[in-house]
Amino acid sequence: MPSSTSPDQGDDLETCILRFSDLDLKYTSLINPSSSLKAELDGITKKKYSFAKKKAFALFVKTKEVPTKRSFECKEKLWKCCQQLFTDQTSIHRHVATQHADEIYHQTASILKQLAVTSSASKSLSSADEKNPLKECLPHSHEVSAWLPDISCFNPDELISGQGNEEGEVLLYYCYRDLEDPQWICAWQTALCQHLHLTGKIRIATEGINGTVGGSKLATRLYVEVMLSFPLFKDDLCKDDFKTSKGGAHCFPELRVGVFEEIVPMGISPKKISYKKPGIHLSPSEFHKEVEKFLSQANQEQSDTILLDCRNFYESKIGRFQGCLAPDIRKFSYFPSYVDKNLELFREKRVLMYCTGGIRCERGSAYLKAKGVCKAVFQLKGGIHKYLEEFPDGFYKGKLFVFDERYALSYNSDVVSECSYCGAQWDQYKLCSTLQCRQLVLTCPACQGQGFTACCVTCQDKGSRKASGPMQDSFKEECECTARRLRIPRELSRHMQRPVSPEPGPDAAEDGPVLA
Repeated sequence: MPSSTSPDQGDDLETCILRFSDLDLKYTSLINPSSSLKAELDGITKKKYSFAKKKAFALFVKTKEVPTKRSFECKEKLWKCCQQLFTDQTSIHRHVATQHADEIYHQTASILKQLAVTSSASKSLSSADEKNPLKECLPHSHEVSAWLPDISCFNPDELISGQGNEEGEVLLYYCYRDLEDPQWICAWQTALCQHLHLTGKIRIATEGINGTVGGSKLATRLYVEVMLSFPLFKDDLCKDDFKTSKGGAHCFPELRVGVFEEIVPMGISPKKISYKKPGIHLSPSEFHKEVEKFLSQANQEQSDTILLDCRNFYESKIGRFQGCLAPDIRKFSYFPSYVDKNLELFREKRVLMYCTGGIRCERGSAYLKAKGVCKAVFQLKGGIHKYLEEFPDGFYKGKLFVFDERYALSYNSDVVSECSYCGAQWDQYKLCSTLQCRQLVLTCPACQGQGFTACCVTCQDKGSRKASGPMQDSFKEECECTARRLRIPRELSRHMQRPVSPEPGPDAAEDGPVLA
């Protein structure tokens, strides 16, 4: 649904900056400005340094803007950064200038580098057009505004979610496909989400895009329509690739769009392990039959099949497939090391892999296949999300963990985890009450009432000391539950989690993740 109307026509600076990317500030492949920036720039580009710096600064500020209902009626704007709310442009500019100078400098370097590449590419535009489908289908000006939907016919209130009891929606999707210009896609996605008042997280790389966004149902519908009509994605995405759940813009604190090396952080370059060599995809019904067959076997430990959960321990703790092997790892980037350390476990086995939406299995199955020890590697297409849509009372028991402020989605009434303090059945995560800790903790209402709101004794003590005195350096110490956790566990035997029953669930000593 392309439109020639820019959402910021009245602001030439903001309209201009949308041509540049909202770079992730941890993007490791940026050049080092202090050592190579000046050396890499030609004379003409050097003259544009001031211009690029202004654009980098304005773009950074733009990404911190908070959508408000009144923004449709007047020029009033709000910004949120570093957990602070800014009500005027002067204060947010001062904050960015004093607290984010390094990020602006790095982004300026990237913009200048991008300008140099664009300038060079324009000299051979005709030959590049033959190779790049983006240039074939988009205007030569590459204006981001040309690929924003026309919203003039809608009531502004319909585009805003999270006001009062209005119900919105959260989308979860990914698309693996080669992208020659992830920076442009990043700028476009930033503009598109702001245009539709969507919040969430979007990762973009040369290998594709991975996103979860929330907003009103009208906004998410328009977002899907644009994605399905966009030249680079229309042949690789279909409507079924977008997983939906109840929620809205309030499920995310802000909009974060960035360029990364991987669209899912496995920690291995896509050049070494490509998404193009994944396991065999099974539909939810096919996967259901395979799990049913596996669970019907008298001795699952002697089976030639392993049902493997590719998620982190705090995800599988509150919900999982019966009979699965759920690695006790804290990050997906630990998964390759887990496979390497337990390689014999998978030798001559049929592996049935699953994750939340399917994206981790794409790379995870490719890594396991590359080891050459398995009989076959299969993966659940669309992940648990799609399986539960078709089989809410199937072999998956408990909640589905999600990476937003809802923490979990419920499709059945099963509770498979316990309160970390009293052992009562409980599966609703809360953040550790000690602000410096970002662990998730399972503590039931009764225990919360007794003051047990931290993830461990160490954090509980830190919280008490903070309440009675100034912050101390000891607050930076690693808490108990992460310090004692083995980074990469070794499966000494076929330790399979048995089918869920009313008996006690996972070890109550396990605690939640660091949310970064």
